Amino acid sequence: MRYAYPVRLEAHADTVIAFLPDFSDAATEGATRAEAIENAVQLLDDVILFELEAGKPLPKPSPRRGRVVVAATPSVAAKAGFILAFRASGLSRVALGKRLGLAEGEVRRMLDPMHGTRLDRLDAAMKALGRQLVIEVTDAA
Repeated sequence: MRYAYPVRLEAHADTVIAFLPDFSDAATEGATRAEAIENAVQLLDDVILFELEAGKPLPKPSPRRGRVVVAATPSVAAKAGFILAFRASGLSRVALGKRLGLAEGEVRRMLDPMHGTRLDRLDAAMKALGRQLVIEVTDAA
């Protein structure tokens, strides 16, 4: 899944406010439109990690409707994909650890949204779950 969500921008006298409507209108701002969009990417990363830490599912992105769309950074997208794939797998941390040759504690850290995990580790874990981690390069918006 691509973790990309629409942003609603509101220009005000001294600032531009960026809202993420799919996440209870979480908001950030910037002095310019570009800065507000850049800040919206960081906000999206933070909100995704917070939702995952709380054990919540991530919402499906709402229709774009002419709005700017921001995507989670690659590290957050990979981490989110792994956590959600693990939740859907029905495996225990111990069972996944056996598949990966890792102790349960290491798997627990990998599943902690706030703990950094190397991409090669996430890739191996996704394969152990029957999934594939794909990196995509596109033109910048």
